[in-house]
Amino acid sequence: MIKSFFINNIAYYIAGTASVVFAISFFQPVIFQIGVLILLLLGISIFVDVILVYSKKSGIKADRIVGDRFSISDDNKVLINLKNNFSFPVQVSIIDEIPVQFQGRKWIKRAKIKSETQYELNYTLKPLTRGEYVFDNINIFAHGPLQLVKRRFIINARHIVKVYPSYIQMRRYQLLAVSNRLQEAGVKRIRKIGHSMEFEQIKEYVRGDDYRTINWKATARKDALMVNNYTDERSQQIYCLINKGRVMKMPFSGISLLDYAINASLVLSNIALVRQDKAGIITFEKNLDTFLLADKKPMQMNLILENLYRQKTDYLEADFEKLFSVIRNRVTNRSLFILFTNFESLASLQREMSALKKIAKYHLLLVVFFENTELKKLAEGKSTSVEGIYIKTIAEKFAYEKRLMVKELHKNGIPSILTTPENLTVNTINKYLELKTRMSI
Repeated sequence: MIKSFFINNIAYYIAGTASVVFAISFFQPVIFQIGVLILLLLGISIFVDVILVYSKKSGIKADRIVGDRFSISDDNKVLINLKNNFSFPVQVSIIDEIPVQFQGRKWIKRAKIKSETQYELNYTLKPLTRGEYVFDNINIFAHGPLQLVKRRFIINARHIVKVYPSYIQMRRYQLLAVSNRLQEAGVKRIRKIGHSMEFEQIKEYVRGDDYRTINWKATARKDALMVNNYTDERSQQIYCLINKGRVMKMPFSGISLLDYAINASLVLSNIALVRQDKAGIITFEKNLDTFLLADKKPMQMNLILENLYRQKTDYLEADFEKLFSVIRNRVTNRSLFILFTNFESLASLQREMSALKKIAKYHLLLVVFFENTELKKLAEGKSTSVEGIYIKTIAEKFAYEKRLMVKELHKNGIPSILTTPENLTVNTINKYLELKTRMSI
């Protein structure tokens, strides 16, 4: 009880006032009795407040409602339910022991709860790293009705939450893909050039159908204009290759490039599965780390999510030659490989060009790398000093090298995407749909 009993500041102020009165009474003995009376009233008030605030063993009850997993870089909701079992309203201060990753050393919420009623406290957390997050106790400081003392309630609410790649973003894109409204998320509507060779059905002609697909035999039988309906080829293999090397740990807006690539891979894999393609994951560094064979079975999305959840880096350089060797031996059918990596200089790209060309010889390879937004700001900003002009020139040089990398890849027949981290997902989906529409796979 001693550990959970605290004197409020207002009691200290009253005691301080009494001390001042006693000091003055040294010169004016008449007011000594006033100081005694103040202390007596203070003591009685504190005693009454203590009796009231300790009148019930479980005066305040609380529980935390939180899911078993969080989505990285998204706002995740946490709910704390509080119940006031006292017969009087209480002022409470709530300190939730949130995971150490959030560094919330001054996390405190205050509320007033009416007598014998419930109160809901909602707040959100935005994790920036994957892994396990531990919630500990809920500490509640209930103030007495006279506001002179407060009692501490410690609620044992330890809970472990796993932070996964952004499945909230994945669900959003999935909903748009199922309802054929991906353009609302920035995905372009791409005009089809001809049609694929996968026949779907014969249907009645409606305005807007390509007259070149009219099926004259079916039209003669039905005595109505009938057309052949084609769909994009399905069951094509789509692999996301994720470089986990040192270059992918560069942070942007608090999140590393590796996490941006993992989030985009999760969304893209889900879109591919929605469109009846097979999705797989390969992560690599010095050695191959994860190889999930492309498939479209019902559990494939869960397997992808679990594999992406535990990805970490050892800050080593990636071995692209070893990656090609694994792909050549284990992926026999022509597939679309979307490589998420980063090159900071043209020389670093040229070192890996031999391996990239080997992969592109047997498969369709799409290289996705990142534009340095901080350097872009420096290059586009105004400079007045000699030092500023020098920094601006260097920034423009690096930006120019990024554009040269795109040309170098194109020259070797390898499509590429140079994108800012925040636009990675949309740009990658756009390119995937474009390649599907153009029957490049």
